[in-house]
Amino acid sequence: MMSEEAGQMLVVYDDPSDQRSLSLDDTSSTEESPDETRLSLETTNDVVPYIGQRFPTHDAAYEFYSEFAKRCGFSIRRHRTEGKDGVGKGLTRRYFVCHRAGNTPIKAANETKPQRNRKSSRCGCQAYMRISKVTELGAPEWRVTGFANHHNHELLEPNQVRFLPAYRTISDTDKSRILMFAKTGISVQQMMRLMELEKCVEPGYLPFTEKDVRNLLQSFRKLDPEDESVDLLRMCRNIKEKDPNFKFEYTLDPNNRLENIAWSYASSVQAYEIFGDAVVFDTTHRLTALDMPLGIWVGVNNYGVPCFFGCTLLREENLRSLSWALKAFLGFMDGKPPQTILTDQNMCLKEAIAMEMPATKHALCIWMIVVKFPSWFNAVLGERYNEWKAEFYRLYNLESIEDFELGWRDLVNSFGLHTNRHIANLFALRTQWALPYLRSHFFAGMTTTGHSKAINSFIQRFLSAQTRLAHFVEQVAVAVDFKDQAAEQQTMQQNLQNICLKTGAPMESHAASVLTPFAFSKLQEQLVLAAHYASFQMEDGFLIRHHTKLEGGRKVYWVPQEGIISCSCHQFEFSGILCCHALRVLSTGNCFQIPDRYLPIRWRRISTHSVKHLQTSPSDHTERIQLLQSMVSSLVTESAKSKERLDLATEQVSFLVSRIRQHPVSSQGLKDISPIHRNL
Repeated sequence: MMSEEAGQMLVVYDDPSDQRSLSLDDTSSTEESPDETRLSLETTNDVVPYIGQRFPTHDAAYEFYSEFAKRCGFSIRRHRTEGKDGVGKGLTRRYFVCHRAGNTPIKAANETKPQRNRKSSRCGCQAYMRISKVTELGAPEWRVTGFANHHNHELLEPNQVRFLPAYRTISDTDKSRILMFAKTGISVQQMMRLMELEKCVEPGYLPFTEKDVRNLLQSFRKLDPEDESVDLLRMCRNIKEKDPNFKFEYTLDPNNRLENIAWSYASSVQAYEIFGDAVVFDTTHRLTALDMPLGIWVGVNNYGVPCFFGCTLLREENLRSLSWALKAFLGFMDGKPPQTILTDQNMCLKEAIAMEMPATKHALCIWMIVVKFPSWFNAVLGERYNEWKAEFYRLYNLESIEDFELGWRDLVNSFGLHTNRHIANLFALRTQWALPYLRSHFFAGMTTTGHSKAINSFIQRFLSAQTRLAHFVEQVAVAVDFKDQAAEQQTMQQNLQNICLKTGAPMESHAASVLTPFAFSKLQEQLVLAAHYASFQMEDGFLIRHHTKLEGGRKVYWVPQEGIISCSCHQFEFSGILCCHALRVLSTGNCFQIPDRYLPIRWRRISTHSVKHLQTSPSDHTERIQLLQSMVSSLVTESAKSKERLDLATEQVSFLVSRIRQHPVSSQGLKDISPIHRNL
């Protein structure tokens, strides 16, 4: 849509003495006579070009026409000249045209060089301004001798025109800041947020985009990619020699240069055994040092703490490279695909997942969508942006697909977004990000806002490791080790919390002894809510309805003999935690313990290392580790019952750990005990 001002400016002028076609292919013009020239008043009222308008230089004419174009909703470029500086009369005529003038030239196919096949914006627009050099009384000047402002395409609104390349500029000061930020290793997204804060502008209102910053960093790249690649492979081989359980794969191009590489650590493979059911594959970042696309696989452990699974660096983010990365990752994890995978919106990645993980449910990370909202909607919605975002989150968290689609229609109508392409795209992809469509799939809680922020913060730590490429793998290992230690400390803090039982129900105390404090707190919320629901037995199950409601409710199906229960809200399938509706039925049926199958191993008080040993190598040593694990769990449960008990346990355990560390470690013990156990 074009502005009213722009609509009034759709005019065509041409010098009466230049009776030729307005075609941009016109190569000559008759000079106008001084009598027919309308002199410029050189005031701010000259907002529309006109025949005879004067400028001291052709650059001044260009700047004037560029400002006019920006107000109208388009940009311009220099098109054609007549004459040449220093030859004969010199430069005598210039043409400035709309940025969409002309047609895209067909490039000759080059088999040795990949084609990007970018869509061109050119559509043959005929809008232009022509200026000619006139010399009177020895003083040369430039006059407008032709002007047409009729466009064959829509003009942009003021909040959109600023994104055209002609109006996106990075000042020298901003370039210096960006290069300084790059040396610290922060991501481009973080650079943008910092500069928005420094300049006190709304998100999305900087005079340049993330793409411009990436292009700038690419232009300043001074590292030799070949030397960096050789060093990187050497580093990986050195790590492999020190730790045989370190895994990495890579590909070389026909010129024997590094193309793609992926790697994972022993602790990551162990964690994936239990917590690899739901995975985030974040490919939205780049390694600043070489401007390479970076992919990171992460998940959530039984204490709700993010855990690292693997990393990949790719030369190009295309279907072939992404398919290779997914194959490499599955190879690290013994061919075991996740149940669900969350990613950014990326068509190549979507196709790669469908090819390499056909049984895996693919969904879009909500935080990777929401982070784009300021640039998409802030300028469009203005003061109503926060109101719109609150309504978006309400719809996102609904249970019913019907309620979501009705609410979305109201949202579009209320905020006048019928023609907004981002809204249309979001709705077209709704089955991949909106929770009403995803609740029958397991996501380990990673779709909640809290977990989204935690995982994003977790990923940023790896990005801060960016220096030279060769050191990156080692620095990520340090970051992973740091996070593993932090996770162990967080686990200990959770276990030392004095768990407060709220319902007194046997199911609650049983769950508290089995689940981690993180998982138990989620289940406890549902146990408390269960008391607010009425249960009605039906022919094919139970109808569970809130005591204040007379209609609606959830259908629960229970087979006591087989210990199977399911609810129409799909909360257990979605989070691994039973819902209040199912718990209400279990309570009604005099069930005093939650069936084992509804206390998943991934949410229990058990370490990945104990589970790994139990699954693969049953032995006397393993059984003793299991027994010790059980004793530690009992110690924490009993100690948490009073402050005196907790003080005594802390004192005695500290003494015991110091004595244990004084004993030597046998070579057999080193083989049986995982690296993280040795760090305890």
